[in-house]
Amino acid sequence: MHNSKMTTRIPFTKMQGAGNDFIVFDARGGLPDGLLRPERIRRLSDRRFGIGADQILLVENSPSDQADFVYRIFNADGQEVEQCGNGARCFARYVVDQGLIKGPAIRVLTKAGLIRPVVEANGEVTVDMGPPQLTAQSLPFETQGLRSQSVGSQPLYELGAPQDQPRWFGPVSMGNPHLVTWVQDTQTAPVADVGQWLQSHDRLPNRVNVGFGQIQSPTAMRLRVFERGAGETLACGTGACAAVVSGVAQGLLAAGQPVAVQTAGGQLTIRWSGDPNDSVWMTGPATTVFEGEIQL
Repeated sequence: MHNSKMTTRIPFTKMQGAGNDFIVFDARGGLPDGLLRPERIRRLSDRRFGIGADQILLVENSPSDQADFVYRIFNADGQEVEQCGNGARCFARYVVDQGLIKGPAIRVLTKAGLIRPVVEANGEVTVDMGPPQLTAQSLPFETQGLRSQSVGSQPLYELGAPQDQPRWFGPVSMGNPHLVTWVQDTQTAPVADVGQWLQSHDRLPNRVNVGFGQIQSPTAMRLRVFERGAGETLACGTGACAAVVSGVAQGLLAAGQPVAVQTAGGQLTIRWSGDPNDSVWMTGPATTVFEGEIQL
């Protein structure tokens, strides 16, 4: 993973998908010692003292013929995480744009399993995000003693944050943990307060991404997400997948139809059949912002 020789200047690419922004490193030949230390990642991610990003993405060699590349993700707080949907689209554009693979279909190994992004002719990227899980255990989420109910195939649990009324949350794992709650208006939802409160909740030992969704029609919704390790972001790909899964499972959104998810950073399109064995499909933009070198 690491070169023994210290490299002082490291090339990087800055990318964004619906406003969710990333620093991408080609790590196929290894990276300098210390680059992945949490304090270094926090510095690189800082928008004043570093490059600025919600996550740092690494392109690594695959250990087997099962995948073309390994995709690793580090949140802005320095913690490695299992999955990032907007990052997956940027990852796919990166390896195709850099000529690392012909494409358009790519097999990418993540901590959450294998995903298969496809770079479309219009430059957008569609990703097979794999089947979701709708159990509390999949997050994990300790629910003993909480009020609970089931709506459709979605179990819901009631939590009450300080300075907020109790809310029903639906657990969804997209390889990373999400809680989804529905609100009348995402603009007035207490995203920061409730999202931050849930990060240190003893019922969520791995922390959690918290989605606040607003249904507009069976095929359209609005979404804000508080991401663990990053705070509220302009968009969250796995958060959009989790919200649509929760909406379809509860009968609020159309099964098998493309659902337009409007985020602050742009629109993502999510489709899920409602069958727990079927994959969730996500389509959205992925753009290179600039390339450069960082001196360590």
